[in-house]
Amino acid sequence: MLMSYDLMEILNSPKTIRERCNQLYLLGLEGRLEHFRIREDRLPISVELVKNEILANYPDLDIPPHSRWQHFIVSGTNHWTPFKSNFWDDRELLLAQIDLVVTSVLLDAGAGPSWRFKDPLTQKYHSRSEGLALASLYLFSDGTFSSDPNVPLKADAKGLQKFSVEQLTEGFQVSAANQLVGLEERAALLRRLGEQLSSFLGTDQESNPRIANILDHLLIKEDRVLKADLLLGTLLKLLQDVWPTRLTLGGQNLGDVWRHRLLTDSEITAELVPFHKLTQWLTYSLLEPLEDAGVKVQNIDLLTGLPEYRNGGLFLDTGVLELKNPTEFSALHSVSSELIVEWRALTVILLDRIGEKLRESMKLTREELPLPQILQGGTWSTGRLLAYKRRPDGSPPLRVESDGTVF
Repeated sequence: MLMSYDLMEILNSPKTIRERCNQLYLLGLEGRLEHFRIREDRLPISVELVKNEILANYPDLDIPPHSRWQHFIVSGTNHWTPFKSNFWDDRELLLAQIDLVVTSVLLDAGAGPSWRFKDPLTQKYHSRSEGLALASLYLFSDGTFSSDPNVPLKADAKGLQKFSVEQLTEGFQVSAANQLVGLEERAALLRRLGEQLSSFLGTDQESNPRIANILDHLLIKEDRVLKADLLLGTLLKLLQDVWPTRLTLGGQNLGDVWRHRLLTDSEITAELVPFHKLTQWLTYSLLEPLEDAGVKVQNIDLLTGLPEYRNGGLFLDTGVLELKNPTEFSALHSVSSELIVEWRALTVILLDRIGEKLRESMKLTREELPLPQILQGGTWSTGRLLAYKRRPDGSPPLRVESDGTVF
């Protein structure tokens, strides 16, 4: 029998994510899913919209990977750039960027339709991803996550363990008129990260590790090469006990893993569908600072597309996915519901399909147009454009009850 460690390795693998999602996709093609039909004949509509979006945004096809860093750039202003001048040492800059992006991504889950953040530079209001990015950046820059007042651009165990709902409320400008989804759980998430840093990265010499000490676990050798699946696996181990406890296996928290009753092919991990959306996005978001520091990240194409509501909304709003019961559009769905599990799983595979067809249409190879660039170029922004065209508040086509730690 497989040990629980081996089971976690299986469920943390991008290969397993694709395999389980593809099993649901094949069931959908056979008409056996309860909630969705798949209309592959409509996929060319999505492909053309995404292609046009890529060429409009990046006519030279110089596309950055889909990451948190793109959301720090708002209306042509990169809000991170002024802080980079604080560093004269490239390694210290890399450490700060790792600390920033991890805290920012963990605070990124959907804010809800009404929350906004007032940009201190321009006094303009921003919502959703850009608002969350700027709010988390300025919270970080104020030294909120550092226990050392002399080194504010840092996130360490002691600083994170003291992070309070009150600090998050103030930093994210939350009020009765400006409410943020999952306020309590977001703060708890970062406190648990502080606790996990101490146990996962702490040593006799370092009792107060910072997030970026994870570099010591990545075994980056003299050739400065790092495999993307190793990076993802290390992050999943670090964050395993940070997520709210939902499903467990052998006493271990599974994180962004859910059940679907039609998946019964595996005796021990039967019905389990892993996604690891936030951790994969965090992995994508670390590519730029690592590569800027001279680290070559390999096997990026092993990672999957991100099963979140912009990418998933693209396929619902173009009719590639159809709800069998249209009344489900007005219902509020739990993240753990089989409807949402199906939606997310089908999104993962459709992102692969759209990538294949885009490369074929644009006569580009996988190396020339990898999946992270398609997401950025791309599917995410096309999903957002369609959402605003169809719904005045830009909300996703399905209503999802979230605690601020998944989407």
